[in-house]
Amino acid sequence: MLLRRPFVIQKNMPDNQANTPAQAETPSGFDDTAGAQATGLPDIAELQARLAELQAKSAEIGEQYLRAQAEMQNTRRRADEEMSKARKYAVESFADSLLPVADSLEASLMVKDASPEVIREGAEATLRQLRAALERNKVIEINPAAGAKFDPHLHQAISVVPAEQEPNSVVTVLQKGYSIAERVLRPALVTVTAPK
Repeated sequence: MLLRRPFVIQKNMPDNQANTPAQAETPSGFDDTAGAQATGLPDIAELQARLAELQAKSAEIGEQYLRAQAEMQNTRRRADEEMSKARKYAVESFADSLLPVADSLEASLMVKDASPEVIREGAEATLRQLRAALERNKVIEINPAAGAKFDPHLHQAISVVPAEQEPNSVVTVLQKGYSIAERVLRPALVTVTAPK
C-alpha cells in the first residue's frame, strides 16, 4: 500500500520553511476568539449567559402573569360574593327602620276601648314614624303643589280639567308618588289643566 502526502500549495515562504509541510491557513473570520473580537460579536459563552438571563426573566414574567390572573379571579370571586350578600340583605336596613312602625300599629290594636281621638293620635304618630323610616332610606315623597308645572317623569296625568291656571300645570294630587335615590318608584297621580 502506498501512502501519499497531501498536496499543499506553499506561498512565498522563506527558505528555512520550504522543506516543512505547510499548515492549513484559516480564513480571518473563523478564528473563535480573534475573529469574534475583531468583528465585535459576542462569543458563545456570552450568548449562553445572555440566553440564560432572558430565560430566567421570561420565567419570572410568566409567574407574575399567573399571580396576576389568580389575584384577578380572587377579586372577581370576592366581588360576586359581596354583590350576592348585598342583594340578599339589601332590604335589611329598610326592614329594620320599619319595625318600630309595626310595633306602634300592634300596640294601637291592643287598646280595646280607645276613643276616636286616641286612635287618631296613634295613627298620626305611626304615620310620622313611617315617613321618618322612609326618609332615612332615601324614599322621598313626590307631592307637587297646585299650580306646579306638570312633569311627565314624576307625574302621571289622570285627567285634564279646565282651569284658570297656566296650561299643563297640576290642579290636584290624587295620590302621592315616591322616588328612591332619584329613581321614580311610583309617579304622583294628578289632574292637569287643559291647554287653552
